[in-house]
Amino acid sequence: MAAFSKCIPHNCYEIGHTWNPSCTISTLQVTAGALEVSFKIYAPLYLIAAILRRRKKDYYMKRLLPEILQSTSFLTANGGLYIAFFCILRRLLGGFYSWSAGFGAALPASYISILLERKSRRGLLTIYMANLATETVFRMAVTRGIVKPIKHGEVLLFCLTASLYMFFFRCKDGLKGFAFSALKFIVGKEEIPTHSFLAEQAYARALERPASEAQRGPSEGTPSEGTPASRRSSIAAFTRRLLDSLCKCGPRHRCCKHYHDNCISYCIKGFIRMFSVGYLIQCFLKVPSAFRQVFTKPSRLVSLLYNKENFQLGAFLGSFVSIYKGTSCFLRWVRNLDDELHALIAGFLAGISMFFYRSTSISMYLFSKLVETMYFKGIEAGRFPYFSEADTIIYAISTAICFQAAVMEVQNLRPSYWKFLLRLTKGRFALMNRRALDSFGTGASRDFKDFIPKLDPRFATQPPELPVQLG
Repeated sequence: MAAFSKCIPHNCYEIGHTWNPSCTISTLQVTAGALEVSFKIYAPLYLIAAILRRRKKDYYMKRLLPEILQSTSFLTANGGLYIAFFCILRRLLGGFYSWSAGFGAALPASYISILLERKSRRGLLTIYMANLATETVFRMAVTRGIVKPIKHGEVLLFCLTASLYMFFFRCKDGLKGFAFSALKFIVGKEEIPTHSFLAEQAYARALERPASEAQRGPSEGTPSEGTPASRRSSIAAFTRRLLDSLCKCGPRHRCCKHYHDNCISYCIKGFIRMFSVGYLIQCFLKVPSAFRQVFTKPSRLVSLLYNKENFQLGAFLGSFVSIYKGTSCFLRWVRNLDDELHALIAGFLAGISMFFYRSTSISMYLFSKLVETMYFKGIEAGRFPYFSEADTIIYAISTAICFQAAVMEVQNLRPSYWKFLLRLTKGRFALMNRRALDSFGTGASRDFKDFIPKLDPRFATQPPELPVQLG
């Protein structure tokens, strides 16, 4: 473990901006690079979001560019201010401590930068960075032997999170906004809680409907069997008829609200629907990377459609829905009632579906959102205090933790975020002299063994390290 009181007497050129001895020029270079990258990130992001939300012309003329520039300034400031405070702290402290090069410099930089961002986006950024920081701290603790990782821990965490999420979904006013809409889309509106007597009335009406339809007879507009339209039935139509035949037979409990399906077909339809959604999502995510090669290598299109990850995400979503619905129906049959507590069991068992698509990021993000939801529910109930600036403070601390790992122990940082930092700084984050930071005992140079900065002896306080000559 690093000694927090230990100080190394190097200057900021020897440790941080090894590509240029000037603090001012280095800060401007990092800021300019971050500005370019930030604009390239946010310009298409806001434009696509505006198109999907069907914004009117007035938005494109007056609000689109200011919002892009505001978010761009936030991300640019996060990168440029970090290197500025990196140099300022070194001058104030006279050297580097284990916490000053990463956490100490990133904390004020992150706090100032998040204040530049739009308030509507601060919450999402805070949740993301808090999730990332929690994962980073956990990896640090595992590296130091403080905690031992649990086998398939991300699946267990997802099971617990899904259990509570589905319970809140079933409870009256349990979830609101995007979370409620997302779960409604995933598991279907049939699982939305209603009063039991309403369910029984709807069930009775559903029993009366087939009889009335039988009395009316076949529709006049239905094509006969001999017409060409009947002979051109597609695979989709055949699948629909097969599912409809399953719906006409089999049991359905009076408390179940899937009035047109029996319990078995209800679960099968849920699996097919969400499997298709997951498969298509994964395909669309791979389109940008494969689009350039489709014309030169048509075989890439086949690998795009029959990729293993496509089926894994589809199996994950499909099995989650089918297990949840199947367990809910089973509990209604066993207990002869529809209870919100069923969602705790059904949600936990449905979480096992993550074995098809194991992801620590998904588990941690959903867990972070769950903590946020429970905290705001505590505020509404008067049990937790409300802090107006909590999002900015949490974001600053979380980002500072991630920067600490990026400087002192990159091996414990999520690889995707490390690549993002390299992109934001035009690769300059990898040019830090981490060999000098090894004295703190965090293995800072473990992934940078072959890198030795070429320092100008005129601006160095310590003799520069010479490259090792291998025989």
